[in-house]
Amino acid sequence: MRVSINTITPDMPSAEVIGWAHEIRDLGGLAFLLIRDRTGILQVTIPKKKVAPEIAETIRAISRESVVRVSGTIKPEGKAPGGRELIPDKIEIVSLSASPLPLDVAEKVPAELDTRLDNRFLDARRPRVSAIFKIRNAVQHATRNFFFDNGFIEINTSKIVAAATEGGTELFPIAYFEKEAFLNQSPQLYKQMMMAAGFEKVYEIGPIFRAEEHNTTKHLNEATSIDIEVSFTDHLGVMQTLEDLVRNIYQFVDNTCSDAIADMGLDSFAVPDKGFPRLPYAEAIEIASSKCEEEISYGDDIGTAAERAIGEEMGQLYFIVDWPSSIRPYYAMPYENDPEICKAFDMMHPRMELSSGAQRVHQHDLLVEQIAKKGLNPENFEFYLNPFRFGMPPHSGWGLGAERMVTTMLGLSNVREAVLFPRDRHRVVP
Repeated sequence: MRVSINTITPDMPSAEVIGWAHEIRDLGGLAFLLIRDRTGILQVTIPKKKVAPEIAETIRAISRESVVRVSGTIKPEGKAPGGRELIPDKIEIVSLSASPLPLDVAEKVPAELDTRLDNRFLDARRPRVSAIFKIRNAVQHATRNFFFDNGFIEINTSKIVAAATEGGTELFPIAYFEKEAFLNQSPQLYKQMMMAAGFEKVYEIGPIFRAEEHNTTKHLNEATSIDIEVSFTDHLGVMQTLEDLVRNIYQFVDNTCSDAIADMGLDSFAVPDKGFPRLPYAEAIEIASSKCEEEISYGDDIGTAAERAIGEEMGQLYFIVDWPSSIRPYYAMPYENDPEICKAFDMMHPRMELSSGAQRVHQHDLLVEQIAKKGLNPENFEFYLNPFRFGMPPHSGWGLGAERMVTTMLGLSNVREAVLFPRDRHRVVP
């Protein structure tokens, strides 16, 4: 019976494994085959004079990354991975791999990111790469556990919409029978509608689509967003939920992904401390203005260079709060005593923005007024506005980018590394 490589111990009498031929070394009278499955690597040692002739013949026929089945005796070997080796009594080629390989799975020869993404099925066999997605799996598992434990209801909203969530033209149009339709850029409007339904606390993990012509290391045209909406709380309440979630995710990864963290080659993995600093937008602009070569002033959005300058100053996860109402979406609640400022926030990593949120406008007339102020036609949002006429509770929420979360957590150089099959301005295959 086949066993996973990570379950094989030096004191086991025998084992059968199936995996990929990671490396093959033939030293004449002695050959070594490193066989790899998703749990680890096992050394198969072939002393040619002591094994059946057909085993030696099979070893010569194996190409790297072929799928092989090996069974035999387990022996302790301090120099081998995991302190054990397998002496085969049977080797079978299950699926022979073509040669040469498009990229080196053993990572002795580096490959450009485009080559890796073109051959993602091979790239993902590399232990360092598969570790990224094991950790991403843990991130999403921890996220769902956190929300379930805190009384949230998971929802799944439509990704085909008739109107923009936040206005503007950065939408992908699609052919939808005789109607005009678009891929959704956010579940924002739908999760707010569920507040009117009385669900009180909802979350969604799903794709979002932005037709932005970026070509940077932190932007994608299809991304995974972790979204929440909560009734009867303000922006401060959901900021605390966000901080608690992020710390919980880090802690879960630290507790459950030690092998993957090691495969990533990370020297340390630190769980963020409690109490993310809260930096008013006005102060953030002052920091950026004093440190950036690019000119920036109050009322400007915070771009990449400014993010980097502020991040260097802060040195940890933090919030930017109290944004000008003029540069935030129409659904952000203005302060009662100063409507020029709204109850919006961004959660930042020193490298980039991770999350954006706010307390929402829940009063119908104020929402119509704010939509019009943004130069949008309220009539185009009738399906969204209608629930606000029938008892909409105060509510707040945010969206968190899953890929950016993983990218910054693991120190990846490009957000595309955190996506199996990224979609950007130039890539639609594989």
